[in-house]
Order: sequence, then C-alpha cells, then structure tokens
Amino acid sequence: MGMAGRRVSVRVPALLTFALAVTSWTVARPYGATATQAPKPRIEVVYAIVGDAGARKDLRLDLYLPAGKVRPPLVVWVHGGAWRSGSKAQPPMAFVENGFAMASLDFRLSTEARFPAAIHDIKAAVRFLRAKASEFGYRSDRIAIAGSSSGGHLAALVGVTNGHKELEGTLGGYLNESSDIAAIVDYFGASDLLTIVAQSTPHGVSVRVPALDLLFGAQPDAVKPLAELASPVFHVDKRDPPLLLIHGDQDPQMPINQSHELQGAYEKLGLDVTFDVVHGGAHGGNLFWAPEHLNRALAFLRRTIGE
Repeated sequence: MGMAGRRVSVRVPALLTFALAVTSWTVARPYGATATQAPKPRIEVVYAIVGDAGARKDLRLDLYLPAGKVRPPLVVWVHGGAWRSGSKAQPPMAFVENGFAMASLDFRLSTEARFPAAIHDIKAAVRFLRAKASEFGYRSDRIAIAGSSSGGHLAALVGVTNGHKELEGTLGGYLNESSDIAAIVDYFGASDLLTIVAQSTPHGVSVRVPALDLLFGAQPDAVKPLAELASPVFHVDKRDPPLLLIHGDQDPQMPINQSHELQGAYEKLGLDVTFDVVHGGAHGGNLFWAPEHLNRALAFLRRTIGE
C-alpha cells in the first residue's frame, strides 16, 4: 500500500512518561492516508521483552495520537506478511486522521518463534496499552483490534479468545491487566487453518503452504489440535465482541471463504457481525480505503468503541 505525509518519530524507553523529545524524522505515506495530511507524532515504546540475556529481544509498538482529541478510543493494529514478514512501520493512518488513537505492533514472526508466540506478544501489548492509558492519554475501557491478511487472522484470534488461558501467555509486566478486546476489524484474514489450503488458488497455495510450515512446523492436518487452537472459527462463543470483516471478492491469496466461515460462526450464535465485500478487491490495495469502505469501518468503530 502507498505511504504519505511526513511523520515525527519519537523514541522513548518503555516506562517513561509523556515527557518526550523528537529524535528523528522520516518521510512516509502510510496506507489509508493522503499526501495533504499533517505530520503525526509517533511514540515508540517497548511493551515486553522476550528471551534471556544471550538472546534478548525488545518487542516494540508505535503509538499515534490524533491531534486535538482528548482521551480518544484506541485501535490496536496488527500488520500482515504471511506471519513471517512485515513490520509496524506502515499502519493505516486514516484511523488516526479520523479521531482514533492507534498502536501499531511488532511481534515475533514465525521465522523467530512458532505459534502461539505472536498471540502471546499481541495480548501482552494489549495489557501494556491498557496499563499505560492514563499516561499516554487514550481510553482504556474499550479497545478495538484490527489487522490485514495474516494480521487480520491474528487480530480475529486475539479478539475471540478473551481470557483464553493457553493463548494469554505470561509476557510483560502487567499480568493483572486484561487483554480483552471490545471490537474486531478483520481485513482479508484467515479464520480456519484446516480448510485454507483446500480453498486456495494455485497462487494462494504457493504462498500458504510454506507459510504454514513456518507457523506450525508442519502442515495443519499433521498438527490438527494446534491448527484448531490457531483458528478463530473454533473459538467463537456468545461472549465474543462485534466483528467487521472486509474482504475482496477477487483475492488471489486469501480465500474469501475464510471470511465467510467466520461470518457463519458468528451468525450461528446471533452475534454482531458485518461483512463488507470489496467488489473487485484483490489482496489489499487502495480500494479497501476508498470512502465507501473506510466510512463503514469508521462507523463500526464509533458504534462499538466510541468517538
């Protein structure tokens, strides 16, 4: 996706307060943004540490706060990249431009640690963000999570596993905080890792098979309990938060049936689910951020976590 505008990058230690200094400038156009938008402050913090002294890794997030907004609601953004690549560097700034605080996460990729490491990281980030809400100035009571592609899968899985002991993990310094999510926005993510390969195009298979090998250490059928643990459709229950699915009907990589499966699981229980089909949409691109689709996402967030 495209990148726009100029962005202020502010780097701080994890436990310092909001007395921040600007240390660097980068020129970037995050997708969902326009070239005329004003620069946005980026606060980078460490939210957890993994490994030991010999192989320590700082897990970081970038926090963006909307200009002129007091205690905005928060959207946690999870990047895509087939679970094995990508970074927090290019989140959809359209959410920030429309009044939402946003935290864009880095987490352990499948090249570093297999599932459920990424889920443990993301839930640790949510706990950290909830603990730091008053310090940074956003609301802590209702936090949404969103992501695209493999990030959409991870976002959906975090959202439908509030309080799940096996997926909660023990990372970070805020284990008494909740990692509960109040709303999910899933851009063309996977939902059932046992059916995804059979549903895929030849191109999709060429991407998905090696990605799943890295994620699980084997194909899903060979590690069925683990694949079920990683599949949002197997976790849906009546306590789950509202869900917005956004998927292109021409996606060559992520079968649209993956979103239909999650939609069906929600509808079976009478849960709050909306499916926005992007006609002509492939696997991402500017079409997903056209006013028609962006406005639906914004309306969903305002309805579920406020303004």
